[in-house]
Amino acid sequence: MSVGVSMEELLGWSEEASSFWKAHLDANPALLELPCGIGGAATVNDFVRHIWGVELRWAHRLAGEPELPRDAVPAGPLNAIYDTHKQAVRIFRKMLDNPTENWEGTYTLSVAWLPPEKQKMSRRKVLAHTLLHSQRHWAQLATLLRTAGFPSESRGDLLFSSAMQ
Repeated sequence: MSVGVSMEELLGWSEEASSFWKAHLDANPALLELPCGIGGAATVNDFVRHIWGVELRWAHRLAGEPELPRDAVPAGPLNAIYDTHKQAVRIFRKMLDNPTENWEGTYTLSVAWLPPEKQKMSRRKVLAHTLLHSQRHWAQLATLLRTAGFPSESRGDLLFSSAMQ
């Protein structure tokens, strides 16, 4: 057993968190319309769309598949947005099943605002970033809802996850 955290474990934690938030928002649909303001999202719905949409867009990039344009990520209903998460998980799982085939080499993020020397990164780093990006945003959502008077039963910390022993 490795002392390190595996990508499979991080993906399991991501799935667990997404499942919790999907169920919580299904049970409390009015929360989707609350003002958000995180990362430019006007509402909680927009924020959730960002979280799951980013997962799918990075999955497409890493798999070498055509990337879903940002404006093509479904804006609703929640089930359609959640489907983007499920699609990303399927892609990531398929890639993780072939570690030597899919994780060798680097990924180049060609964006004008990033200096050229920082544009190359390991594909493994991109996956870790994607999965931790989601977790960071779920923590922000939990804080936003609690502050707005709508606490959840979220135990989003890795410490409480069944994804890792």
